[in-house]
Amino acid sequence: MTAKLDYCWHLRKVMADRGMFSTTDLIPPLAERGITLSTSQVYRLVVERPERLSLKILMALLDILECHMDDLVEPIASATAVKRPKKAAASGTAPPAADGLGDLRPKRARIRGVDLP
Repeated sequence: MTAKLDYCWHLRKVMADRGMFSTTDLIPPLAERGITLSTSQVYRLVVERPERLSLKILMALLDILECHMDDLVEPIASATAVKRPKKAAASGTAPPAADGLGDLRPKRARIRGVDLP
């Protein structure tokens, strides 16, 4: 099975290395290069990992920060999700103690018919 690739976004770190500590510091240099982004868009670009990114914006960031693409984007192997065993819903068996609750389980409720007069 092949490993799935993922990436880390290091824009905030690269900005800090260049003395840019506010996300709004990027707005004027981007505007000089013909890219108009709102403050919230620039904030999301810096703080969050972008899923879709325009190549014009990427090239502008590389030019503004005078860095290479591998400074901003670091490829990593994705963390594989650990499969958890399925819990039996209708059977009275308790799930394994690996959930961290140990013996602390509520008693199963028994619903009985109501006698009407």
